[in-house]
Amino acid sequence: MHIGNASAGLLRSLAVANAPSLDTQLTPLVGDARPLREWITTFHLASVVIDPYTNESSWILKTASRIMHQFADSAARVNFIVTATPAEAKQFLGPLATEFLTFTDPERVVVKQLGLAELPAFVFLRSDGTVPAAAEGWNPAAWREVANTIAETVAWSKPLIPQAGDPGAFKGTPALA
Repeated sequence: MHIGNASAGLLRSLAVANAPSLDTQLTPLVGDARPLREWITTFHLASVVIDPYTNESSWILKTASRIMHQFADSAARVNFIVTATPAEAKQFLGPLATEFLTFTDPERVVVKQLGLAELPAFVFLRSDGTVPAAAEGWNPAAWREVANTIAETVAWSKPLIPQAGDPGAFKGTPALA
């Protein structure tokens, strides 16, 4: 089937995430919980949201880390949001837990507010509290669009997505199972 110049099998779209309440508490592994508005006062947030109890989230760690390194010195605070306790997040992420800013969301409050349906997810939250781009599951084209939106917003170079060694595309697991 063709629609205009596109083939039906090639149509894709980014996930539509909600802008969370700026009063939502984000709890880092190190330090005290603070409202979201305090985390985005100066920087945007580029978040990889993962569920440590699923294979799918473990499959994306290497790729997510590579993408996050690309933006590490930009005006976006790269971070993991892990749907687990601090101890579980540290165990799952290993050295990545201290290499990147890591938030815990064991009750999935942030996940619910963002309206995510699948994890892992890649979410860009601008400093004005809006979510201009998000991707759920591992769809390289959708993650590339999120990365491109971040790069354009912060005037930064874009990471290559996908890159050799990245996993094949896969559907995420239910975010609110």
